[in-house]
Amino acid sequence: MTETPGQAGGAAVDALLDPAYLERAAALPMADVRRERRRAEQEEVNLSYTRRLLQGRLDMVRRELQRRAEHDGRSLLDLLPEILSEKGRGPAHGLGRHQTLQPSELLELEHWVNSLAPGVDLSDIAELPDDQLETAARALAAAERGLSERRRGVQQVMDALAGELGRRYRDGEADVAALLAAEARH
Repeated sequence: MTETPGQAGGAAVDALLDPAYLERAAALPMADVRRERRRAEQEEVNLSYTRRLLQGRLDMVRRELQRRAEHDGRSLLDLLPEILSEKGRGPAHGLGRHQTLQPSELLELEHWVNSLAPGVDLSDIAELPDDQLETAARALAAAERGLSERRRGVQQVMDALAGELGRRYRDGEADVAALLAAEARH
């Protein structure tokens, strides 16, 4: 029996998306709110990286299906520059966030993506039968939609935490000098 992959980001993202999470975070001391914002940023980076891995596989599978349908004599390898240039893909819908963190647990993230199409080995796409490619395309597309939704949720949490920090500074509940002193110690 094949194990079904869990949600993108697993329990760490589930915790951030729990409706009570932001209520609890609002009651935390300043340093803890900053730490929680950083944790949310790390999960967003992990989700973004995972989405790129997933989208790359999905692009390859879809292009192979298109190549077959059009009876294109070129190999998938010949088409790789076109696939990687994202021709035909619409404009990006990201929020243009500057990321200062690197993805963590790369092997775990790759394993999750690879588990999305159980029984389909995408290492040799050109040799797979059409039905397996179509199954993989559907599974990858569904996972990408779910992952993107969770990523947007994490971005909303990041924004709410940043807003809470800003409110505390604006309302005089936090001291910029104390923040700078604490940063200098680390």
